[in-house]
Amino acid sequence: MIPRNEYLENLISFRDKQLIKVVTGIRRCGKSTLFELYQDYLLQNDVKPEQIIAFNLEDGDWAEIENSKDLYELVKARLLPDRMNYVFLDEVQRVTDFQKAVDSLFIKKNCDVYITGSNAYLLSGELATLLSGRYVEIKMLPLSFKEYVSAFPPDSSIDRLYQDYIHNSSFPYTLELKRQKDIRQYLDGLYDSIVLKDIVARRRFPDLAMLQSVVRFLFDNIGNLCSIKKIADTMTSAGRKITVHTVESYLTALTDSFIFYRVGRYDVKGKQYLKTGDKYYAADMGLRYNALGTKKADTGHILENIVYLELLRRGYEVHIGKVGAAEIDFIAIGPEGEEYYQVAYTVMDADGKTLQRELAPLDAISDHNPKFLLTMDHGPLVSHNGIKQLNALDWLLK
Repeated sequence: MIPRNEYLENLISFRDKQLIKVVTGIRRCGKSTLFELYQDYLLQNDVKPEQIIAFNLEDGDWAEIENSKDLYELVKARLLPDRMNYVFLDEVQRVTDFQKAVDSLFIKKNCDVYITGSNAYLLSGELATLLSGRYVEIKMLPLSFKEYVSAFPPDSSIDRLYQDYIHNSSFPYTLELKRQKDIRQYLDGLYDSIVLKDIVARRRFPDLAMLQSVVRFLFDNIGNLCSIKKIADTMTSAGRKITVHTVESYLTALTDSFIFYRVGRYDVKGKQYLKTGDKYYAADMGLRYNALGTKKADTGHILENIVYLELLRRGYEVHIGKVGAAEIDFIAIGPEGEEYYQVAYTVMDADGKTLQRELAPLDAISDHNPKFLLTMDHGPLVSHNGIKQLNALDWLLK
């Protein structure tokens, strides 16, 4: 197993704290494996096996657990009265009114509760109301490029591994598959699981073909400004009439299932969030290649997508920046303030116009927060009036 150290350290830091630990993320990103890694840590740190109570509620062995009462009784029967019990409930949203069982376990002094879910509605509605202020969310993504590289020999070509990473997928299990055919079949099954289980079954969308058309549109337009109306108009002009309201419902369902992330715009000078012009980024590039086939890809937008996900992993709140008429790829807000990022696959054209075009939006910002230009170009560290130009792969691996 690849150690998911950042997520693991997060769980360790909240051990025995009076908070429900909620791990969310797209299906098969490694949530169950994270629980296994954490349980191994507990066993190595004075916790006995009988203190660990773990259920994967999508496992057929627990199909009879249908409601909160069933779930509560299942766990309660295994609790040790005189010890701390570490309770792990994987894919808990499958159980009707699961939040009542989770709350009942949480209020016990000798229960440390951990749950996972593959959909954002896990923390919406009644659960958020019932458990307000009593949970911490750990947002999990598939493997980072650094984690992916750690699975290969140290002398491997980093450039080659990057190409494999974006084509073969960042989902951990794909590392176990050696043939392209097997990887594609796995990703097909994963995509169907997300769309059919997490979206169609829950939302009861009647037109699966239309939903898949919207998915392909988003995969084909990562990093582009996409209004709901633009998507509806594009579908309609292609002979698939769809309302703005339906598109909005699809987009909400897709982002709730963590297959896409919606990123809004922020006016740097006006210090305000803008209501129009969102961008969408995908959780995994392998899924994108699976959906669109071998169609020529925009390498710059793919790199931009990878950088966006890495900023999320590093704990930043991320927005698209606007400075007058210019656009900044990312404003990353962290504990120490704001950072600005431009991403370009290369700025090595002969006349230097690409470099100037990428630097111009950053130069237009008057504050002194850190500014970065990330490219795939190799060369020494360069500073352009305080804007640091870095190799993107070096940045991803740091």
